[in-house]
Amino acid sequence: MPREDELRDAEVAVDPPVAADAGLVFIGTIRTPWSSTLETPRQGRADGPECRIEVFEPWVAALDGIDRYERLEVLYWLHLSRRDLVRQSPRNDGSTRGTFALRSPVRPNPIATSIVTVDRIEGGTLVVRGLDCQDGTPLLDLKPDRELFMPAAPPRQG
Repeated sequence: MPREDELRDAEVAVDPPVAADAGLVFIGTIRTPWSSTLETPRQGRADGPECRIEVFEPWVAALDGIDRYERLEVLYWLHLSRRDLVRQSPRNDGSTRGTFALRSPVRPNPIATSIVTVDRIEGGTLVVRGLDCQDGTPLLDLKPDRELFMPAAPPRQG
């Protein structure tokens, strides 16, 4: 795994455009056992360690009914990730692929998702397994796992 701001052979970085406000609101903080990129797993696992999703006020009320779901999709902001690579070498073997062909955390907009299993809910905190981010990662959103829903029927004609 490369160190911060290190380019691997054949990787390509660009000067990103000036950021425009997308209006995102961090609704909480994710607490994990990992304090550095080097120790953070590449993918979350359902049998991974307990992690805590701490939801801020006034968003705690939005957790109402979430206890009906055993799996959630967590969206979070990878605030420590580079944002300038357009080609990456994930295996550091000299071959590269475009950023959008990878699940790398290095992205122009470093939004990540994980499907987690909910162990328990303690007030405004969800205790989960399945995350793959550093301690202190900002939380963007929570949703029931989409696989738990059936597609809606198309509207009836006439």
